[in-house]
Amino acid sequence: MAETPETADQYFERYREIIPDYPAFLEALSQPLPLYFRLNTLKIGDPSPVMEGLSRQGFRVEPVPQVPWFFRVEPREFSLGNTEEYYLGLIYPMTLSSSLPVYALEPRPGELILDLCAAPGSKTTQIAQHTEDQAVIVANDRRLDRITALVANLRRLGIACVVTTVYRGEQYPLEVSFDKVLVDAPCSGEGRYRRGYEGELLFQKEGRTNLSGIQKGLIVRAYDLLKPGGILVYSTCTINPEENEAVVDYLLRKRQAELLDWEAPLPSHPGLTEWAGRPFHPHLVKAKRFYAHEIEAVGFFVAKLRRVA
Repeated sequence: MAETPETADQYFERYREIIPDYPAFLEALSQPLPLYFRLNTLKIGDPSPVMEGLSRQGFRVEPVPQVPWFFRVEPREFSLGNTEEYYLGLIYPMTLSSSLPVYALEPRPGELILDLCAAPGSKTTQIAQHTEDQAVIVANDRRLDRITALVANLRRLGIACVVTTVYRGEQYPLEVSFDKVLVDAPCSGEGRYRRGYEGELLFQKEGRTNLSGIQKGLIVRAYDLLKPGGILVYSTCTINPEENEAVVDYLLRKRQAELLDWEAPLPSHPGLTEWAGRPFHPHLVKAKRFYAHEIEAVGFFVAKLRRVA
């Protein structure tokens, strides 16, 4: 007899003790995720024409005070991808919390930066925007079809500082060392789940993937690609400590990495130093957890590390 699938409430019960205001979290699962976009300041500095243009098409647009260049849009049922502003490359639809890893990375003009799991390009293009298209950014993805979508976004947004590569992230060639590396790792996506809306949980799919094994391979290779003193940011959109703290803890045991604190623009909670009886490195309190019901966006985990020379 086939096993009865878990309900979402049963699935998330394992996280009751680590999710703040757990009843509010469960309630939020029944609400759709808000819709956001990032203004592309490489093409337009004044948001007024964009806001006015979208308003004429029936959108209600409000800036997000905590996060520069980001705007919340209602109703979410409308498609930003069908607007003139989208086709002209003036906006990039992305969830608010997806910006967090780039804020942790703090990219600067002139740096050599690798986005190891880049497609479809939300964070790659945000890095280019932060550096005013004056860094050298390598955007990598293992799948050529996803790189094609990324290149289309680069062209639409008018970005010239990005080169693309197609490698398995765990096997990325070590010939070049980078100032900074971003690993927005493939994950179970628990942070984006909503009942009846979007974000299918991986446990509901056929078969199982060893995500934590993939993530550990990615974070170690990312660290090895850094120059001494270089910065690594590891992020996921999941709640699971096995994909978050356990992965960073693995790197700390394998390499001489230093966890760093960073200033986040959205409310966060410290990383865990223990899960299910298993201790993690005490410095993991410097990692940050972002819960969807508190930030009104996809839940995220972000850890910032430095390669010790």
